[in-house]
Amino acid sequence: MKKDFNYYNTLLVQSVGSKVGPIAPTITTSAAFGYEDAQTAEGIFSGEVNAPLYARVGNPTNAKLEAVVAKMEGGFAAIATSSGMGALSMVTTAFLKSGDEVLCIGGFFGGTYTLITETMKRFAVTNSFCEVDDMQHIEKKLKTGVKMVLMESVGNPSLRLPDIKMIADMCKVYETLLLVDNTATPLLVRPLELGADIVVHSSTKNISGHSAALGGVAVFRAVKEKEEKLLNEKYADIHKIVKKIGQKAFIPICKKRAIRDMGMTANAFGSFLTLLGLETLALRVERINHSVVEVAKILHKALPEGVDVNHPSLPSSRDHKMYRRDFINGCGPLLTMDCGTKARAFTLLNKLKLVTQTANIGDNRTLALHMTSTIYSDFDEATRTFLGVTEGMIRVSIGLEDPTMITEDFLQAAAAL
Repeated sequence: MKKDFNYYNTLLVQSVGSKVGPIAPTITTSAAFGYEDAQTAEGIFSGEVNAPLYARVGNPTNAKLEAVVAKMEGGFAAIATSSGMGALSMVTTAFLKSGDEVLCIGGFFGGTYTLITETMKRFAVTNSFCEVDDMQHIEKKLKTGVKMVLMESVGNPSLRLPDIKMIADMCKVYETLLLVDNTATPLLVRPLELGADIVVHSSTKNISGHSAALGGVAVFRAVKEKEEKLLNEKYADIHKIVKKIGQKAFIPICKKRAIRDMGMTANAFGSFLTLLGLETLALRVERINHSVVEVAKILHKALPEGVDVNHPSLPSSRDHKMYRRDFINGCGPLLTMDCGTKARAFTLLNKLKLVTQTANIGDNRTLALHMTSTIYSDFDEATRTFLGVTEGMIRVSIGLEDPTMITEDFLQAAAAL
């Protein structure tokens, strides 16, 4: 069946809802679970019995969310976490150890950048960065035996577009884990089908849409019987789990080596709210990705001189060809506006009436934020330049409102410049 928006509209509402008993997802708030007998307890702890162990490593409401998102992403299994950063932290701490190196491709959300360059660095995990199209550097690093490759499906806020398939194929050749942050592009890009090993989302964003539930999720492919990259010698510290568990090995690797001891677990009520958002995800994604192209086109032409709009749908974008080739349904809700200076950006932002100033993205509402004074305020100029963040940059996340009204709001605000 063709995996278009109609497919996802059907899949998500049918997967979230139940036909017998409570139609809406149920919330399991218990922190602990009773075991039928000692033998069952032993089986639960060994992973041989599929039943709740303790809420820190999951509960039935989380399990429902995990099953739906795994199906949505074309994955084998998933783990719900307390936030998007929780999902990234879970995966990196589960698979990386002192002396390992992460190759980071493209620009990154500020929290992801500091996780790799500051937090993981404190534990002696090294890193290197390159542009999305620097294939020569990527292959050079893969040859040296890097442990993990990390990238965003769409750079936030740089809006650079990577060739996910090409990079995934290279990671396959050199048996290296590929982790893709797909927060900006659920339903638009399916990295696991392109060859990625792990996909993460901040479900707080597009998946929920309503800003009411902080959460994250990591989705995994199945471990293969043959030619499994996790059996490469550089992953020797997890070979015991891989050989014992087989297909499901990604789950115990993350739960036993991260969540069990660090507790990035999602809470039941947050997962319930996220499931409610999931039911309308396809409708929202289709509308918003249509609107962002329309808004970008109008603002690109109508904004006063000195305010530059960036979106890959615009011919002026350096990744316009990639957008037309690989992102036929859009690349998420973001566009950026460069006002030249912080003062001009502040003037425009403070004149907006419809748009909400906040640090979130992927919301049902249109949002905007000045980058260098907020998320990237602690970053030096060289780092900001690499990440594509300029002094006058405003990141805009388009919502469900009438795109004409969105553009009118920006144009009336820009008149004050």
